[in-house]
Amino acid sequence: MNANIKESFDKTRAAGSIAASALDEVSKIIKPGISTSEIDNLCYEFINDHGAYSAPLFYKGFPKSSCTSTNHVVCHGIPSDKILNEGDILNVDVTAYKDGWHGDTSRMFEVGEISIKAKKLIETTYEAMMKGIKILKEDVQLGDIGSTIQQHVESRGCSVVQDFCGHGIGESFHKEPSILHYGKKQTGEKIKEGMIFTIEPMINLGNYETKILNDGWTAVTKDKSLSAQFEHTVGITKDGYEIFTQSKKFS
Repeated sequence: MNANIKESFDKTRAAGSIAASALDEVSKIIKPGISTSEIDNLCYEFINDHGAYSAPLFYKGFPKSSCTSTNHVVCHGIPSDKILNEGDILNVDVTAYKDGWHGDTSRMFEVGEISIKAKKLIETTYEAMMKGIKILKEDVQLGDIGSTIQQHVESRGCSVVQDFCGHGIGESFHKEPSILHYGKKQTGEKIKEGMIFTIEPMINLGNYETKILNDGWTAVTKDKSLSAQFEHTVGITKDGYEIFTQSKKFS
């Protein structure tokens, strides 16, 4: 590994560790009756206390430090006074920016007891992300990632959101390449050592179609079916991959 790649990996690992630890802290307060603003405040304070900055805050005008997406919200839900209720499912998406580099991750949380179908969706989504990650190595093509995820999701009777995708990340929050979570094997760019990007499938119980609400950010399922997402920031090594946002408490 050359010096430039090592530096980029070291700095992404540091930022990613803070982001993952922020979600570990979130897990301690998830319960019916708390607001998504309380979750956002915790994320902001934790990331700030660890010498980093919450990259979503004011990014292209986004008003909060994290995204909180409940039930049929696919992504980019804006934290508010909205109270979590028993049976809700929630995605919290955070990005820590430290020493010029980003670490981006999201995780699903269960609020109290959730339905069997919601559990199935969450399990399918996590499995899909990990299956996409586990094939990573030099010369794998981007289409292989999407195809692997799509095949698993559709075998479980769910659908892959096509309006949003993973992305390159590093000193920039979002950059090329786009990492689609659907596609055909042996298509697209070949991945190379040193590349850093996110894999973050958004999976719906119903149809894959989405729409954006009037706030200009919040994406929801058109059919109001439940949606789930997990996200990791990963780097390509000579022998495979490294997950930079792996929690010590959640796997």
